[in-house]
Amino acid sequence: MNKKLLEFQQKIQAIKKDAKNPHFKNNYATLTQILSEVKPILSECGLILLQPTLNGKCQTILLDSESDAQLISEIDLPMNLTPQQLGSALTYYRRYLLAGMLSLELEDDDGNAASKPKVNPTIDNARFEKALESIAKGTYTVQQLKANFSLTKDQLSHVDTL
Repeated sequence: MNKKLLEFQQKIQAIKKDAKNPHFKNNYATLTQILSEVKPILSECGLILLQPTLNGKCQTILLDSESDAQLISEIDLPMNLTPQQLGSALTYYRRYLLAGMLSLELEDDDGNAASKPKVNPTIDNARFEKALESIAKGTYTVQQLKANFSLTKDQLSHVDTL
């Protein structure tokens, strides 16, 4: 599981905050935004994400699809809430348990993103081969590949011959 978590951390980018809290006037990343960016990369790395509620606790569970390894984070739910309050609490806890478990960076605006140099993710060999097939078909370019990924020396020397 450790190798898969490392692979995930190498691929995930800072997650853009996509909503504004009208009461506190601050920006935040919604659960939908976080899940839309995190789940495809977790799946690609062979990790399964679950976020059940069980015995008065909100849980975030990460399972390795190839072994029995799992990582669990949980927090007690507050008592005596209306259904609407409970729904809000669940969403809040799911967001923060997930962000904490995966050590996610939550980007707050375009200005912050622009002030940091872009660090492209690496590309594994299987995905690199698929990119080469797309380049051969004319549906992808070497320029796009170089703009979207940090390539190894071997990968660079290979695409420079195309």
